[in-house]
Amino acid sequence: MGTHDDDLATFAEHGAPALPATGAEERTIRHNGADIWFATFGAGPPVVLLHGGLGHSGNWGHQVPALLRSGRRVVVVDSRGHGRSTRDARPYSYELMASDVLAVMDAAGLAKAALVGWSDGACTALVLARRAAERISGVFFFACNMDPSGVKANIEPNATLQRCWSRHVADYAQLSATPGEFKQFATAVQQMQKTQPNYSPRDLADIRVPVAIVQGEHEEFITQEHASYLTRSIPDAELVLLPGVSHFAPLQRPELFNTALCAFLRRIA
Repeated sequence: MGTHDDDLATFAEHGAPALPATGAEERTIRHNGADIWFATFGAGPPVVLLHGGLGHSGNWGHQVPALLRSGRRVVVVDSRGHGRSTRDARPYSYELMASDVLAVMDAAGLAKAALVGWSDGACTALVLARRAAERISGVFFFACNMDPSGVKANIEPNATLQRCWSRHVADYAQLSATPGEFKQFATAVQQMQKTQPNYSPRDLADIRVPVAIVQGEHEEFITQEHASYLTRSIPDAELVLLPGVSHFAPLQRPELFNTALCAFLRRIA
């Protein structure tokens, strides 16, 4: 039986499994007023993992080993202000974070890479795919919206969401250069999320790289209708539905998530 953490009890207590220590290369680059931390692992066709809002790259602890076993070079990035990366006083935007990813790709010597995005990371990935399609071989877009209408009107608080929040608070205190400022950080990220991204159908039609729109059966934040709309609006996009999981599928049932991810990467290789 595969690993299950459907209620995030294990994640809340211990976090995700640690990223591999052997063969990791960690770097920090200065870009647009922020220090952006990233790490690379392995060799092969490159894939860049972009975590969700308020989290950090360590949340991909179940995915990095699976991708290494599949023969990939893996790059994880702490988005600006998240994890080990810093931020300046300017407001958050997905465009700004997309420019950070491009700077990381340049620093890592990646002419082109697949992007795997989770929540805010998915928005960032599609923004970058539209801006710099020649650098992106495909986007695995998990659990996010591309305009405000895609967010559910009523998001019910529950124990799973609270466990995720508590883990984010603990990780921020441990990793951040400003450990006492989680509240200000979360407010700044949430301000971005309220109005961004705001892509029109025309904007989505401009995306010309392979895209998988991936949605969990029990997604807490994004409507199923929005996932279907994105699939129709992005040329040749495919819709992937993951049964039994929610917004936290990479942690809840990693084998399920990894199987879908690796199948997508094989199709675009």
